[in-house]
Amino acid sequence: MPPESQIPIASQGAPKRFATRLALFYGTMFGMLGTHLPFFTVWLKAVGVDAFWIGIITAVPAVTRFTVLPFVTGLAERHQALRGAIVVTAFATALGFCVLGTQHQPVLIFLAYVLTCCLWTPTGPMTDAYALRGVARYGLDYGPLRLWGSAAFVVGALACGLLVDVIAARHLIWVIASVAALAAFVSLGLQPLSSPKSAPHLQQGAGALLRDPGFLAIIVTSALIQGSHAAYYIFASIAWQQSGLGGLTIAGLWSLGVVAEIALFALSPRFTLPPVMLVVIAALSAVARWVITAQEPPLPILAIVQLAHGLTFGLTQVGTMGLLLRHVPGHVMARGQGYLAACSGIVSSSASILAGAVYGGYGQGVYYVMAVMALTGAVVMWLARHRLAGHPQSAASGG
Repeated sequence: MPPESQIPIASQGAPKRFATRLALFYGTMFGMLGTHLPFFTVWLKAVGVDAFWIGIITAVPAVTRFTVLPFVTGLAERHQALRGAIVVTAFATALGFCVLGTQHQPVLIFLAYVLTCCLWTPTGPMTDAYALRGVARYGLDYGPLRLWGSAAFVVGALACGLLVDVIAARHLIWVIASVAALAAFVSLGLQPLSSPKSAPHLQQGAGALLRDPGFLAIIVTSALIQGSHAAYYIFASIAWQQSGLGGLTIAGLWSLGVVAEIALFALSPRFTLPPVMLVVIAALSAVARWVITAQEPPLPILAIVQLAHGLTFGLTQVGTMGLLLRHVPGHVMARGQGYLAACSGIVSSSASILAGAVYGGYGQGVYYVMAVMALTGAVVMWLARHRLAGHPQSAASGG
């Protein structure tokens, strides 16, 4: 991967071009995720993959997040080619899904999906790292850039949902591959950013991250809060359907959460509280949300609770990115994002397994476990608040 080229920082149109092109890439990247998350398993079933293999195959992305992903992000930074790595992984992802579309045997699908995910899952963290470098360089806000990803996720899911009634389920993989290809071509328009100048300095900063209690508090807290959504992601629709809610109502409840998330991203530039407090508020909001959800509230209250997704997910994301921006040097931001994704992968996969075990015996009581996870995240962040208040690193250094 070649080093990224320098660009004149004084260019008047550079911030706008950076923001526009990044927003487009966020949109296409999450649009692909919106087609993949709800319908990839539908395709697997349509081509004859049984439930056992579906479970194994769908576990692959979570595993790659804490195995391969940190090495890919580290490789990108060592070669000073973050933008180039995003382009390469985006095209590799599109190619991988095209190859997947030609396979129908479970073992071959599994192997192709493993190779695809090894390069697909690092794309998101590297894009966030690239975004934070641009935010620091141009004085932009992360939330308004990231909201296009959430909006496109909804559009992608709805569009693919409409296509389910038009095309055979065995062709859905080509919808996913097509949006992945669009994201790959959009990645070519990402604006180059200046790269670090000193490789030894880069190595030293990367190693120091995992020895920094403040950084560890950031990634652990974020992983606990986001991981507390595991029961919601897995069992919410099942529980709502069992309680008598129709498909349209269930879709509406999910959409309320994403709309609240988009609204929070849009409003985030107006927030004046420090990122530490934003994360603590997000964690406590998650505690309240899961405790109320455990009570199986009636639909009107449930709809209000769904709006809390803007706080439990969106505010956690905004606060975490703000902390990383202040606490992690720009020249190791990609590795910082990689460590965050790895920690989140471990916690989320563990929470999913735990949620499955608890839900089988206690039903909606599983949300009390999720509340404890979120509360633990709040405690970790609160205890680390003084350490993080000093902002020991400059996010713009090297980036």
